[in-house]
Amino acid sequence: MRQAAAAAWPRSGFDVMLRGGMSKHDVTVIGLGPMGRAMASAFLGKGYRVTVWNRTADKADELVGAGAHRAATVHDALAASELVILSLTDHHAMYTVLGSATEALSGRVLVNLSSDTPESARGAARWASGHGARYLTGGVQASPPGIGQPGFSTFYSGPKEVFDAHREALETLTGTDYRGEDPGLAALYYQVGMDLFWTTVLGWLHALALADAHGVSAEEILPSASSVLSGMPDFLAFHTQRIDAGEYPGDIERLAMGVASADHVLQTARDAGVDTSLPTAVLEIFRRGTAAGHADDSTTSLIEVLKKPAAQPLHAAPAHARSRSGTATPAASLLAPSPLKGRYG
Repeated sequence: MRQAAAAAWPRSGFDVMLRGGMSKHDVTVIGLGPMGRAMASAFLGKGYRVTVWNRTADKADELVGAGAHRAATVHDALAASELVILSLTDHHAMYTVLGSATEALSGRVLVNLSSDTPESARGAARWASGHGARYLTGGVQASPPGIGQPGFSTFYSGPKEVFDAHREALETLTGTDYRGEDPGLAALYYQVGMDLFWTTVLGWLHALALADAHGVSAEEILPSASSVLSGMPDFLAFHTQRIDAGEYPGDIERLAMGVASADHVLQTARDAGVDTSLPTAVLEIFRRGTAAGHADDSTTSLIEVLKKPAAQPLHAAPAHARSRSGTATPAASLLAPSPLKGRYG
């Protein structure tokens, strides 16, 4: 049935316009990497009339076989639908792809699901508006296999009335989480998540490298690594309200103890002969916090250090920094689920 419908489609997006054929069930997807293909497929599965375009045209073959219309040009792809989903590498790619067809942007709703910075998203929204298009930024919190499946969500920001008008279509892809009118907000929330994700992954990989140097496998480390991470929700919940209030009392743990612990991690990495750049960076930030007068505050006081650009690295601290009491508290003891449940839960 879908193939028959595709065969009946006009050859050009302009033909659709001339026939008054656009409706809320028309959608264009530009960019057919794994994510773009998954999105187009999800729309097809819900009965949408889907137009697709990709610089490498044969990436659309499978979608065309499932009922999508392959636009010959970007101009035709834009002309085919009011709602246009962009699944590109970044905003530079958007300008490159759409720059040759700006006259077709008027009246379109561009939903940019590409990854980029908040400032770049704001600039893209101004650019789109200058060409008569309305613009939503999206930050997808799913991999391609999660598109169209329950349990996933996408951040959106931009004009509320535009989001509301197309929410039903967008929820074909994932759940929706509207964050506000500022087009940079969805990108901000997305990049905050990526900041947390990548630093966590890198910490895990460094820990595995350290274990491997001692003949301990990743599988053997998994239970203890999972135990450390399982305590994080309680840690975050306990400290979030304090951080928002600008309060960092050292009643649970102190930065001075963290300095000693971070130094022990660094020394262990050196002794094992593994890369030390990550623990060196961590210790450097801890020492900057101490130099700023936060030694007796909670480690969360480091947010005040991180809010400012880094100055020159500190080298005055001793190689084996100790807490004021002369003892170190392992970082894992601050994050292990049992103490956290009692202290933070």
